[in-house]
Amino acid sequence: MNEERKSAEERIAINNRKARHDYDVLESFETGIVLKGSEVKSLRLGNANLQDSYAYLKEGEVWLSGMHINTYEQANILNHDPRRERKLLLHKKEIRKLVGKTSEKGLTLIPLKVYFKDGRAKVELGVCKGRRSYDKRAAIAKRETEREMRRQFTQRDS
Repeated sequence: MNEERKSAEERIAINNRKARHDYDVLESFETGIVLKGSEVKSLRLGNANLQDSYAYLKEGEVWLSGMHINTYEQANILNHDPRRERKLLLHKKEIRKLVGKTSEKGLTLIPLKVYFKDGRAKVELGVCKGRRSYDKRAAIAKRETEREMRRQFTQRDS
């Protein structure tokens, strides 16, 4: 029963599948995000997109740019700007760690998913290194061979 309750408490709203294809994720952080009421309601409906979004450091704070959250129809005049930059909430120690990581050449902060945990919106932020096109092809080939091996094992067991 405890596992059922935990899975119900953490519900993924948006997944950034392209990020896992285009980048190698070295480390990930759970962050809070500052949202307006209409943004939260729209996120709960899954009306958002993380593609082409990234996070950056500015004056000791972490900001999320490029995330698109559709407007909430019932909010009328109190609606939000779909492409506005949103502040991410981290401890100072975590921010200092991110400053050190992103100062390395080729590393960037990419949001991997947005989910709700205990009723609060959270962003999984990954420290990522970009993949080259040949690395992407190699990863796809590896995934295909593993899938084929699993398929062979299941046929042999039957």
